[in-house]
Amino acid sequence: MVNIIVELSKYLIIILGTMYTFLCFSVFGYQDPDKKKSILLQQNILMFLIQLDAYVVMYLETEDIKLLAFYLMQVVLFGAAIILYTNIYPKVSRLVINNMCMLLCIGMIMLTRLDYGTAVKQFVISAAAIAISLVIPVMIRKFKFLSEWRKLYAIVGIVSLAAVIIVGRVSNGAMLGFEIAGINIQPSELVKIVFVFFAASSFKASMEFKNIVVTTGIAAFHVLILVASKDLGAALIIFVVYLTMLYVAARQPLYIAAGLGAGSVASVAAYHLFNHVRVRVLAWKDPFAAYDNGGYQVAQSLFAIATGSWFGMGLYQGSPETIPVVESDLIFSAISEEMGLIFALCIILICVSCYVMFLNIAMQLHTLFYKLVALGLGTCYIFQVFLTIGGVTKFIPHTGVTLPLVSYGGSSLLSTIIMFAIIQGLYILREDEEEDIERRKKERLRTKRGGQEEKKKRREEKDVPQGEKRSKPRRPEGRKEKAYREQRVR
Repeated sequence: MVNIIVELSKYLIIILGTMYTFLCFSVFGYQDPDKKKSILLQQNILMFLIQLDAYVVMYLETEDIKLLAFYLMQVVLFGAAIILYTNIYPKVSRLVINNMCMLLCIGMIMLTRLDYGTAVKQFVISAAAIAISLVIPVMIRKFKFLSEWRKLYAIVGIVSLAAVIIVGRVSNGAMLGFEIAGINIQPSELVKIVFVFFAASSFKASMEFKNIVVTTGIAAFHVLILVASKDLGAALIIFVVYLTMLYVAARQPLYIAAGLGAGSVASVAAYHLFNHVRVRVLAWKDPFAAYDNGGYQVAQSLFAIATGSWFGMGLYQGSPETIPVVESDLIFSAISEEMGLIFALCIILICVSCYVMFLNIAMQLHTLFYKLVALGLGTCYIFQVFLTIGGVTKFIPHTGVTLPLVSYGGSSLLSTIIMFAIIQGLYILREDEEEDIERRKKERLRTKRGGQEEKKKRREEKDVPQGEKRSKPRRPEGRKEKAYREQRVR
């Protein structure tokens, strides 16, 4: 009986996930607020049904009562996040909140299946990050001087990355972070956000060639530090984010051509200078030939994806534990194996819908600084998704970055939730700008109508003959005055 329920549940999860994904894009086609609200509410119901289905299956497979308690804790967390955001910030983007909670929910399901202890840690970090994120939109809305801290952003970014080289520890061949009071900190995750603010504030200050050269030099220094610490994923993300922001700010294709040329030369140089780069390229070209020399991760990832096929094996029916670092870098492969490629494609489309929303906000903002921040954060998010999924599917060389909100990782999870909170703050700013523009239009229209009425009144007064000009009504004549006037007429 349990096997039948497990088999049916995977199809139910796929159907619910497909319906949720469809609503992510169909909501853009409606202007009616009530209709949009109904669609977004349907998304919440679908998310909680997917979560219920998955945890019922996991409980039946393990008969561990603590899974049900953990499930209820997650329901409270996601429900509280949705309710608090929508009540504290009535102008917030519900689609962004829904997608954030949905991706967190999928990550929790797969992490619970892989390792309960890891899932509990992820839950604690998520709760703390969501609590912190609740104050960020109001900070974005109230702090009008964020664009003036260009030097501070540059110093914080460079010092944080340099600290990793000095006191960092090596993990999987790369120097990614350090440990404080038992907590692992990976500064590059938070530096990505700081770097976006730096580039936006620099381009807002001046678009002269001299300033662009200085900004490019500082950006290149960020990338070089990351390359030196062998954090190639973060280096690529910062490089692509900077090129995108530079092109949008300057509208000069020559800068993009120069950036791509420099990036190509740097890639070739890195291949010849760094052994770990050569290993990853060889593993990408033929992971099975390099199975014992760096290709093991990618090969196991491909095995898992092929095993799952379109509909997946079902929760606890596959062997995702054989995939190296499956909780962080290769969690997409585990999802593909047990929940199917169709559900995995739904995850990709949910991430794309987030990016579409980020771009929509960026295009409608009128202030250059905020426009560039929204664009930079959106590019940072979607390019990290591309690097993760491209690496596990052998589309590009594996870079070792996590899938935002889904993979295990405290620094990555915290930075992504902060990123989403900043986007929410920018969305509220956009709504404020729209209201301000609408108010000004009404004032101009009211002033214009008042002027037209005044001109009309003046024209009417000019058209009245001289002897018939309007005057104030006089008091009624008395008898003596009337008799005197008639006598003068006679």
